[in-house]
Amino acid sequence: RDSQQAETQRLSRWEKWRRTSSKSLKKALSEVKGLSSYLVLWRRDIHSIEGISCLMSISPLESCFCYWQFYLLTFHTFLLTDDICTIYKPSGNKGLVYFYTYLKDLLSGTGYLEVTSLFYGYYSIDAVWISIMRYNLPLAYLLATFAYLALSFLWIIKRSVEGFKHNLVHDADPFQSYCNKVFAGWDFCITDPNAAQLKHRSLQYELQMDLQEEKLKQKIAERRMEEKLRIYSLRIFINIIVIAILSGCFYSIYRVTVFSQENSNDIGNANSQVNLLVQYLPSMVITLANFIAPLIFAFLIKFEEYTPAFEIKLTLLRCVFVRLANIGVLLFSLWSQISDCGSDKCKPCGYNYKLYPCWESDVGQEMYKLMIFDFIVILAVALFADFPRKLLVTHCSCKLVQWFGHKEFEISDNVLEIIYGQTICFIGTFFSPLLPAIATIKYFIIFYVKKIVLIHTCKPAARPIRASSSNFFFLVVLLIGLLLAFVPLGFSIGRIPSSKACGPFRNFNTSWEVIPDTILQFPTGLQQFLFGISSEAFAVPFFVI
Repeated sequence: RDSQQAETQRLSRWEKWRRTSSKSLKKALSEVKGLSSYLVLWRRDIHSIEGISCLMSISPLESCFCYWQFYLLTFHTFLLTDDICTIYKPSGNKGLVYFYTYLKDLLSGTGYLEVTSLFYGYYSIDAVWISIMRYNLPLAYLLATFAYLALSFLWIIKRSVEGFKHNLVHDADPFQSYCNKVFAGWDFCITDPNAAQLKHRSLQYELQMDLQEEKLKQKIAERRMEEKLRIYSLRIFINIIVIAILSGCFYSIYRVTVFSQENSNDIGNANSQVNLLVQYLPSMVITLANFIAPLIFAFLIKFEEYTPAFEIKLTLLRCVFVRLANIGVLLFSLWSQISDCGSDKCKPCGYNYKLYPCWESDVGQEMYKLMIFDFIVILAVALFADFPRKLLVTHCSCKLVQWFGHKEFEISDNVLEIIYGQTICFIGTFFSPLLPAIATIKYFIIFYVKKIVLIHTCKPAARPIRASSSNFFFLVVLLIGLLLAFVPLGFSIGRIPSSKACGPFRNFNTSWEVIPDTILQFPTGLQQFLFGISSEAFAVPFFVI
């Protein structure tokens, strides 16, 4: 009996020590987690803004794949033959040049930048020997492209699935959603009066929108046949207008791209200022289309009589489509020029080698100009539109100025700008390997510019978007941008003949040929396995799943 009591006492002490240790460990882990949260990028800024989120977490990942190749190519040499297809004379500046010329090259990616590691044409060696190991640069270049696309795809899928689960639970039962807003919608951690007022307005708007949607659904159910025919006819007419606007944007981009590619070199010999303007014509027209088209869409949607939630989603979808499709039309215009084989232009090389001796670098320059011009426009709008508007509204009592009022900070528009820039980065990294590094620097600067604009010049949106559904929606849009990037990249890698005058694939018909060429060096069994999993019978079901 005494031994039993002693054993019970020992067990209780052991149990007590175990529980104490467990609590101490949990507390230590919690403190470490709390300290590590201070290392999160822009943590304090995000909390001060209350509601801004950032999607640019992928660009630094893409950059890492390029730096190793850049290191290996520090002492590279160009090995060119006398074949007509291998004649490539980059427009590098020689001798004494003006400062304006350097500035022009910095903005357009030509001149001294064209022969740097920024663009595809710089990487022109086949292999590097590291001790006894052969580093296959063409294979590494292509696999790096596949790696950043695959990792970006998995990253976005993971985030999207989390948002989908939350969105599914939130929208499962409208009555439950209504009860959650009424009884559990308030955040009791809010202590700032302005933040409390903003939260109050957000909840009030969501409840109003819910009631308005229910009222509109009831009105839709009570519509007569004549009214339904009127509304459907009006929607068809408005969608025809939308298609006409999109067609006009696409045709304008196609024409200015063809004009820019055909005339930039000729004009450049006579007038460098006009040459820079001609080179930037596609970027300017795309930016103009991205600005004007959403304004027209927002005006037209008011006449279509949709529910408020669907109205916002449809407008955003149209804006997303015009942004992403504009990039696609630009690339289509470039490829139509690259593959323009009239009058036997492509006969020796398989592509228009006279106009595009290193066409991959030319495509990289277009992506680079889109990135730079987008950055310039964002800065210009902040400096020459947002701040002057704030000063006018504050110090001018004119009725027209007061009618315009302070600018509303639209989260959706700003997030779509980020997705647009990220899509350019997805597509352009193959042609301009250091483009992700430029995008990272760009968005570091833009974040603080947007923060200053938001705090000092903007007011909260009158129609705030629902965070529960918007996060998932924006991630889906980013996923669509990535999937759309697969199309031009796959076409460039697998269909268009690679340049014979530059780049790591100049000894292959296409960039993709480096894969089967490498596989043929493997043992027979491994060859059969790899060719099997790359066949359509395996690949199509795999990607569908």
